[in-house]
Amino acid sequence: MSLAETSTEATGEPAGTVLSVRDLSTSFKVENRWHTVVRNVSFDVGARETVAIVGESGSGKSVTSLSIMRLLPKASSRIEGSVRLENRELLTLPDEQMRQVRGNEISMIFQEPMTSLNPIFPIGKQIAEALTVHRDISRAEAKSEVIRLLEKVRIPNAKNRYDEFPHQFSGGMRQRVMIAMALASKPKLLIADEPTTALDVTIQGQILDLIKTLQDEEGMSVLFITHDMGVVAEVADRTMVMFRGEVVESGATGDIFHRGQHPYTRALLSAVPRLGSMVQRTLPQRFPLIDVKTGEQQIQVDVTDTVSRRKTPILQVRDLTTRFDIHSGLFGRKTGAVHAVEKVSFDLFEGETLSLVGESGCGKSTTGRSITRLITPTSGQIMIDGFDVMSLDKHALRTMRRSIQMVFQDPFASLNPRMSIGSAVMEPYLEHSLGSKQQARDKAADLLEKVGLSADMMRRFPHEFSGGQRQRIAIARALMLDPKVIVADEAVSALDVSIKAQVCNLLLDLQQSLKLAYLFISHDMAVVERVSHRVAVMYLGEIVEIGPRAAVFENPQHPYTRKLMAAVPIPDPSRRGLKRNISTDEIKSPIRPVDYVPPARHYREVSHGHLVQVP
Repeated sequence: MSLAETSTEATGEPAGTVLSVRDLSTSFKVENRWHTVVRNVSFDVGARETVAIVGESGSGKSVTSLSIMRLLPKASSRIEGSVRLENRELLTLPDEQMRQVRGNEISMIFQEPMTSLNPIFPIGKQIAEALTVHRDISRAEAKSEVIRLLEKVRIPNAKNRYDEFPHQFSGGMRQRVMIAMALASKPKLLIADEPTTALDVTIQGQILDLIKTLQDEEGMSVLFITHDMGVVAEVADRTMVMFRGEVVESGATGDIFHRGQHPYTRALLSAVPRLGSMVQRTLPQRFPLIDVKTGEQQIQVDVTDTVSRRKTPILQVRDLTTRFDIHSGLFGRKTGAVHAVEKVSFDLFEGETLSLVGESGCGKSTTGRSITRLITPTSGQIMIDGFDVMSLDKHALRTMRRSIQMVFQDPFASLNPRMSIGSAVMEPYLEHSLGSKQQARDKAADLLEKVGLSADMMRRFPHEFSGGQRQRIAIARALMLDPKVIVADEAVSALDVSIKAQVCNLLLDLQQSLKLAYLFISHDMAVVERVSHRVAVMYLGEIVEIGPRAAVFENPQHPYTRKLMAAVPIPDPSRRGLKRNISTDEIKSPIRPVDYVPPARHYREVSHGHLVQVP
């Protein structure tokens, strides 16, 4: 049975078809030859219905959405088949009429908001433009409507942020701006292309709730493109699974989850981290992986205990405070400060993973950058492998950084596009004068093999690799200096679900063989539960709860910890339609006046090593 045929059956009642796609094929011209990347895709989206297209990078799901919107370059692409919006054929519509359809009847949210927002215009004016282009509305009315939309997607202090620019917003905030812009004209169909991938778990939960609410209120239909099966389970009436440009399985979401037939479907489902899967396990656990061709689960070897029993931690942080001064007025006087990190303390031992979790703006990334002195802390004490980090001069700082390395969220941004990956991996070794060029090449080749790549890839450039492969390259480069500590700053958050599982397994394998200590910064609670020995929850620059992973996850004490866990999408289709009703209270600002004195914080011990901040 085709996906189109299951429309009425899956939703339980006849639904007017908003979008009908038949035999959609998309090809790209490369070196004067046409290469088909999407083949014979057919589906319907009914009124008030959510259809999910799920698959990994390169499966063709985003190309499908861009083909529907006719956003692909005419000179190098060819779209065949039929795309009908309420009985109007879009593929043959004149360009001017298609422009009226885009943003008015069909809106689209992209994964990376910074590429969709104009950096030189305030966000308020950009959203207002989406209104004034399609509606006869005054400037004052447009501004009022924009502020209402910004409040609806939970932008704090929306009225004052109307005139701010995209660079003044965090990644999650920018995505909320894009969602507000997409909803401005109350479209019949919303195409959401990985809209929650880069968002914090609580914000993701709120956006999913918001989309469900808008469907109830506006009768809006949604085509939801994602690789997150937990999100699919919670939002989709029907699901189609794409693999290498083709639909390999389609049907009601419950059938796909409970009776999925294709090996690739089962592989996607098996790689989804499930909150609560680590009950009664004390050590981190590798992710199960399934061969997409055979559907067979690979043999999983248990992780052995790697935590050093030495009393001296490899990393000690005491009362770490990082603030950023705010200057304003004609003379640029200091008028306040962003209290990004406020008196944070913790230890990290050899072979241990301590995860810092929290939402965007809570200070977790600033903590990681402060520890490595990529940002200069305001005060506190940091000891790394015997180095007093706060007192180091420029030369000593270079030496210290051999002991601690960072792996960033976006490997493409941290790799030089003009430098071969062999040169990029060798560079730290040569910069620190640790050996000859041949020794560097040999070590780089060995590390690339260790992270699951081959040495003959060293001549290739970053653009020739997938996102998961680039992250493996970044890990190999971080290991070139034989560090004792690795700060993994959202290192797997942007990866496909099975690639995320592979990279997490790689990190666990490397920890076991090299006795590495990880400071694992993430907002993905299900992944954190799987890879951590201990967990620290951060809120507004402070640690509000810290303890062994089992203690924090099985007995969360702080209200914010419980809120984070309640927001995690659960891959269970029976929860579809359920709204979490996550609090939409305005996020408190970390900006404080010049004379602000932080209150003294006290902690109570719930169990051994499990501390929670006393309100």
